[in-house]
Amino acid sequence: MTAATITATRPATPAARRTASWATTAIEVAKRTLKQFFRTPQVLMMGTVQGALFLFMFRYVFGGAINPGGAIRYVDFLVPGFLTTVILWTGMGSASGVAEDANSGLYDRLRSLPVPRSAVMFGRSLADAGLVAWGVLTTAIIGYLVGFRTHGGLAAVVLAYALIVVFGWAVAWVFIVMGLVSKNAQAAQGLSMLIIPFSFVSSANVPIRSMPGWMQPFAANQPITVMINAVRCLMQGGPAPVGIEHTTSYWVVLALGWSALITAVFMTLSTRRFGRRR
Repeated sequence: MTAATITATRPATPAARRTASWATTAIEVAKRTLKQFFRTPQVLMMGTVQGALFLFMFRYVFGGAINPGGAIRYVDFLVPGFLTTVILWTGMGSASGVAEDANSGLYDRLRSLPVPRSAVMFGRSLADAGLVAWGVLTTAIIGYLVGFRTHGGLAAVVLAYALIVVFGWAVAWVFIVMGLVSKNAQAAQGLSMLIIPFSFVSSANVPIRSMPGWMQPFAANQPITVMINAVRCLMQGGPAPVGIEHTTSYWVVLALGWSALITAVFMTLSTRRFGRRR
């Protein structure tokens, strides 16, 4: 057998079989998921409606009984927290969507194609980040309608919104993992509900000092609170007006650190889980 024959009959290497680049795969998966969102308006509206209902409830039902401290009104204390926690409400739909795609056989077909597997999940996370940005935008509009006003500089406010989207992208990986490990969309919906309590055991709605002493250490240091503190400092002109310690830079750096850690852990888990068949 000649060398030419050996070369012709030797199985192609993974690199040779690959027909789509990592970036192309990620972009195409993101585009497909975004189209799926627009074809299912309930996905776009559910998180927004839920967030709006809770915002109205805390603004007009509980707002008169809560003193946030510092030098700002309760609505100015409340809305930055809702802008951050809206990523949890929108993420619940993402977990269900991932589970539905897995059960439909989509991911089995993608596994059989010569494309980078990590890019598939990355593309999904990009689409979910777009859904987060939509939820933040609509919640911000509602917030301004109910009286919310920022007191920080324009650059700081823009940075605050960007920080929320970055954190939303990080948390999207958590919901992707939930969708991949769930047997169906209903199970994914139920599993994702386990994260919602983090939004209540945080500084989103009330000052940490109003909570029981045994709860305060966890509430003050969990990632949702860290991100909310960073967003509040940026939007309201620093930590003093919102009645918290440390500097704005401290909270921003810590929030970015949490985002990087969550992304690294759950991106790895999702990529490994995607490589396994159910």
